[in-house]
Amino acid sequence: MNKIKILIFCLFVTNCTIMAQVNTAVKKPLRVGIVGLVHTHVHGILGREKLGDIEIVGIAEPNHNLALAYSKQHGYSMNIVYNTMEEMIQKTKPDAVLAFNTIYDHLKTVEYCAPKGIDVMVEKPLAVNMEAANKMLALAEKYKIHLLTNYETTWYGSNKAAWEIVNEKKEIGNITKIVFHTGHQGPIEIGCNPEFLEWLTDPKLDGGGALTDFGCYGANISTWLMKGEHPETVTAITQHLKPNLYPKVEDEATIILTYKKSQVIIEASWNWPFSRKDMEVYGKDGYVFCLDGQNMLLMKNNQRQKDTTKAAPLPDGRRDPFMYFANVINGNIKMDKYDLSAPANNKIVMQILEAAKQSARTGRTIVWKDFYKE
Repeated sequence: MNKIKILIFCLFVTNCTIMAQVNTAVKKPLRVGIVGLVHTHVHGILGREKLGDIEIVGIAEPNHNLALAYSKQHGYSMNIVYNTMEEMIQKTKPDAVLAFNTIYDHLKTVEYCAPKGIDVMVEKPLAVNMEAANKMLALAEKYKIHLLTNYETTWYGSNKAAWEIVNEKKEIGNITKIVFHTGHQGPIEIGCNPEFLEWLTDPKLDGGGALTDFGCYGANISTWLMKGEHPETVTAITQHLKPNLYPKVEDEATIILTYKKSQVIIEASWNWPFSRKDMEVYGKDGYVFCLDGQNMLLMKNNQRQKDTTKAAPLPDGRRDPFMYFANVINGNIKMDKYDLSAPANNKIVMQILEAAKQSARTGRTIVWKDFYKE
């Protein structure tokens, strides 16, 4: 009898030890390296509350003064700052990398990280052009890494609610038109720092101006809402309304996408009198207006609501890009093929942007099947 009790006790202790190890493994933070500090979206991770899910183990930034300034602002040690991406990764061995460098340097980041099995999240858009995007996607596929693209609007509860109204509840009928208004007064006007402006207004490093910077949001969300359908035609008009401020890139862009049974209009601008990222989704029987990340106006089943509705926040694990990235890597979240951050969606985004640039250059509508002979 004593032997049985001892055996049961041993099994109990062993089980508790295993469970403790499992819990420790689950709670182990994702060790991330930051590549570049020149994209001001980096403040999102540097100033993020310490939730125990993310640990910044290294930062690659050759601009010592910029790294020092952000160190004083956010409290990280300069001991984790390295001059190059290669040195940072070799010394710290991160599980994943967050790219806050120029759009042009996204390709270099993936070229170095993918063969090492390091997952990568880049800021929108995926790449500086279609050629770079194709190389990045091929590397991610070859080395089986996660390659995500981060957009601010991905974390809007209103956009998620709109998707449910359109695709799950089907309360406004089939989509007939989507209109996006994205942008602000201009990067100089809103006070972007010099390190950000240096590449954001350079067509080589950013791929364009307002068309790239804010046209990508509409392309991304419309692809998601329409479950990966690509447009039949792309037409774009760009203007230099402030050539004295932005001599190298356009500050005004309108993109029109036609689909078999719908149309998308993307109004991307550095000339709005205020910052905005809103959309209007129209269907046969109603509409959904996402006024911002939370507030919405609805007409469902031909019944218009008088007051705005507040969308619920995103569920746990999906409320910001970093916890989402960690959950995807750890297998807690499986992305749908055309999720907002997913490679297949962002390939279409890049194709739309590339066709839009060609349309703006030539003054002609681009026919998708002729432009992309796949």
